[in-house]
Amino acid sequence: MTADAASPIRRLFVMIRCAPGRTYEVAARLVDEIEECGELFSISGEYDLIGRFDLSRHDPGLFVTDHIQRVDGVVSTHTIIAFNAFTPGA
Repeated sequence: MTADAASPIRRLFVMIRCAPGRTYEVAARLVDEIEECGELFSISGEYDLIGRFDLSRHDPGLFVTDHIQRVDGVVSTHTIIAFNAFTPGA
């Protein structure tokens, strides 16, 4: 399911748990193969990576399950949908 062309950008932040020893491989695939990946960082804690994904034409739930979770080496994800951006001085 896709949104129409006039739909606003939906920004998702997805925390990704990788199979042991595969974080850098997974990160490379996400950055190289998923056009909607705006930024990707390695993080500490329960998850290994956090990525910002900017969607203009995908349903967020389908995007995560059809694109991110299908990358070999991804064990689990936790998705946060952002609504408003607040910046200093704005």
